[in-house]
Amino acid sequence: MGTKHHSVADPASDPKKQRRVGFSKIDAGVTPNECIKIYLVSTKEEVGSPDSFLIEPVDLNHFFEEDGKIYGYKGLTITIWVSSISFLAYADISFESTSDGGRGITDLKSSLQNIFAENLVEKKEDFLQTFSTECDFAKSIASGAKVLQKNASNDSSGDSRLPKEEPADMEVLQVVGMPVGHLYSRLVPLVLLLIDGSNPIDVTDPRWEIYLLVRKDQEDRHFRLLGFAAVYRFNRYPDGKRLRLGQILVIPPYQRKGYGRHLLEVLNNVAVSENVYDLTVEEPVDSLQHVRTCIDVERLLSFEPIQDALNAVVLKLKHENLSKKSQPIQFRPPTSVIEDARKALKINKKQFLQCWEILIYLGLFPIDKYMENYRIIVSNRVKADVIGKESEGAGKRIIDIPTEFDQELSFAMFKSNGDDATGIEKDENEGNLEEQLRQLVDERMKEIELVGEKISVPRS
Repeated sequence: MGTKHHSVADPASDPKKQRRVGFSKIDAGVTPNECIKIYLVSTKEEVGSPDSFLIEPVDLNHFFEEDGKIYGYKGLTITIWVSSISFLAYADISFESTSDGGRGITDLKSSLQNIFAENLVEKKEDFLQTFSTECDFAKSIASGAKVLQKNASNDSSGDSRLPKEEPADMEVLQVVGMPVGHLYSRLVPLVLLLIDGSNPIDVTDPRWEIYLLVRKDQEDRHFRLLGFAAVYRFNRYPDGKRLRLGQILVIPPYQRKGYGRHLLEVLNNVAVSENVYDLTVEEPVDSLQHVRTCIDVERLLSFEPIQDALNAVVLKLKHENLSKKSQPIQFRPPTSVIEDARKALKINKKQFLQCWEILIYLGLFPIDKYMENYRIIVSNRVKADVIGKESEGAGKRIIDIPTEFDQELSFAMFKSNGDDATGIEKDENEGNLEEQLRQLVDERMKEIELVGEKISVPRS
């Protein structure tokens, strides 16, 4: 590297050349999203192509330093290619120079390994070779998996919501045991990048199962992974099982084509066919909850055991004016109805109650005529959930009790009746509380309306 040459004259002898003393500029760093781009590629020809599929938006900040920045680089660009065939990755890192500006120099390799671990291939040539050497990765996993459901493109009995433009066979595969770890280690970078707030599952726990949605390309007979779901199998005393969906992801190029819905429907079928206690979802994001609710509402619309109770509620709402009632009225379903849905459809109580509100909404046709009544029952339910169920009588309270020990650690909880029941302390600013409740009701009404737009209800 060349250096610049300067005169060696004494600066003190020249009044025009005075020494300047000051602080060096502190490195402000750069956020990872400013300098990193991640592409998903299916062939080696796509590596470096401007037409490659860009994965966005991805929040990379929490993988770098404590404050989510990269330090010590000028002109830094990082381009990462992830193979949609093997799920191995390669990072091309370039920069003009490095310098310690007071915050050190970020170790890029270790930071990227926080995301990609052993999936990060060091040499580009080796990465390009994986498109031939690892082309049967999905197929090797599929060879030992159980085929749960198969939809051929020429099978008219298949799910009508699946995309018609895919001229290929699709299968849903159940992977259990040792292959789960090998498979998930390849998928975990996409989980960390694309699923909000996700943490890797414990692949050493044999109760984890992975369900793969794969497509068999007709031209080269290779398997293409479209999406997957990680499901945990609980024991339920004394001899039952419960299924919990921990993670679900459709690979970005295949999103918004119905594949996620298809995976959820297959999991519902598994829960019913195996007669587990119920199927739950761990902290679903809004988009997943929306699809899940659409599926469950459609199932419940044709579920005969709940129809009498549902029709009775709808009829009552059509003939009463709730705004004139002095006490809030709840329109919750009978316990027997909730239990029937759990036993037959494996819908847990919390999810059923979400769907019940929407079933009432769909039954009040035309909804505009009965909207005032409907909003009142949603508001009453939200208020009961947030500030306590005063209208339902008994509740729980915590009181301090005299003690010769630590007073702060001594208390008793008791069940109270009537006006003593309270779920939380009310805000001193009642107006603020009412505004929060109104916002919650508005949000819930919007959710209900969005589901209602997707559901087709036969009208007599």
